[in-house]
Amino acid sequence: MSKAVFIQSRHARYADRPGELYQFPSARYLTVAARAVGDWVIFYEGRRGGSRGYYAVQKVDRLVPDPTEPGCHLAIMDQASLLGFESSVAYADPDGAPYERALAGPDGLTQGGGNNTAAIRTITDAEFARIVNIGLTPEEPPEALPRDGPRSGVQESLLGLAETSPAFLHAEPLLTDRTRVLTDRALRDQSFARQVKIAYQARCAMSGLALRNGGGRPEVEAAHIRPVASQGPDVVQNGMALSGTLHWMFDRGLLAVDQDNSILIAKGSIADEVGARLLTGDRRLMVPEQAEFQPHPAYLAWHRDNLFKG
Repeated sequence: MSKAVFIQSRHARYADRPGELYQFPSARYLTVAARAVGDWVIFYEGRRGGSRGYYAVQKVDRLVPDPTEPGCHLAIMDQASLLGFESSVAYADPDGAPYERALAGPDGLTQGGGNNTAAIRTITDAEFARIVNIGLTPEEPPEALPRDGPRSGVQESLLGLAETSPAFLHAEPLLTDRTRVLTDRALRDQSFARQVKIAYQARCAMSGLALRNGGGRPEVEAAHIRPVASQGPDVVQNGMALSGTLHWMFDRGLLAVDQDNSILIAKGSIADEVGARLLTGDRRLMVPEQAEFQPHPAYLAWHRDNLFKG
């Protein structure tokens, strides 16, 4: 087994289903992809795809021939292992040296062509650890978001969103076992919670309220749309920031979200006057402005089909 980088673009012609399937040409990439089965891969999106850089990590479960397109294979991903980075990681470090050494030119800096064009490429454990350390390191903010702060332009991190700062950085980060970190439920929960609360700017997606306690701490929680117990991944697209009460109701199927982001209420579960106080005036979900942070339709559909009592 060996770790790898998978290039994935939102605008590629391949029939990918992010978090589930990764399609690739068999002739060129089957051998290198096979070495990644059972191990971790990092997803990368370049300038043509949207410029997210390295943005997530996930395990490869198995490879199968694509039944719909001869000459292609599908990497079947371990859905529950998907974890988004707290901050996307650029192609190269501040000195211009790519994090993947095989992509560097004779001078050690970025070069065009060659391995840079490969959609799947093997990376060393040290390179993997370095990228993951950077991607999962939370920013230390100078202060909390003001109570009446703007809904856009929020700083990358908010004071008080993390219950405990996870130990993603160590004295010798490249010698740390990243696999243990990536499979630690408590650390994944903390990272997921920070990402969701930041994406929603500490505002409840169903009520629209940004409630804070006396110390300025946000009173929202990070809710999984597809639960972890049902193979739901730890990515912002599978999350929403909700108040405690609405989180409880959503998890128990009393609330759901339709295809048009309208909020659905299970029949007989909430009195009209209560719904009027709990939910937004138009009963529509308030989502982040960035498309890549908005709830994915597939996760919302799973919740409606499997949990909603409507």
